[in-house]
Amino acid sequence: MEKLLRIVIKEAVASLYGADAGDDLLQIQKTRKEFEGDYTLVVFPLAKISHRSPEQTARDLGEYLAREINAVSGFNVIKGFLNLTIAPAEWVTRLHEIHGEEHYGFAAPGPDAETIVIEYSSPNTNKPLHLGHIRNNLLGFSLSRICAAAGARVIRTNIVNDRGIHICKSMLAWL
Repeated sequence: MEKLLRIVIKEAVASLYGADAGDDLLQIQKTRKEFEGDYTLVVFPLAKISHRSPEQTARDLGEYLAREINAVSGFNVIKGFLNLTIAPAEWVTRLHEIHGEEHYGFAAPGPDAETIVIEYSSPNTNKPLHLGHIRNNLLGFSLSRICAAAGARVIRTNIVNDRGIHICKSMLAWL
């Protein structure tokens, strides 16, 4: 969504003020909870281009965005900040697009991907399994899946841990 907003805001600045707004001038962030809107554009850097007050620049940009793209259903201006509200239909459309992508959010491991070895579970074979072992299995499996989704090569291992108190007793008896 931020990419779309960046493109349209650049078009708006070019159309309204005949200037090019570089990426360094476009500060888009999620709107804080105490304010209305989904995304906030910091307008102060753009006021230099428009040669208007930040409030007037924000109002001009908000009207342009609400008029030109269906994704923006409303806006409000608070001092030098333009709070944009994204239309619910746009969120639904984005969710349908994401749902259609089988590997959304997953990065394929590249040639320089980091290799990570994750060992999990490793219960002692001389003791009964308990809930903690299931927890460790699930944590290790989840962590390995998260690392793989981030683009790392993951090697999963489970080392059988049969070195318990019986080994210590045998060593003590040998001495």
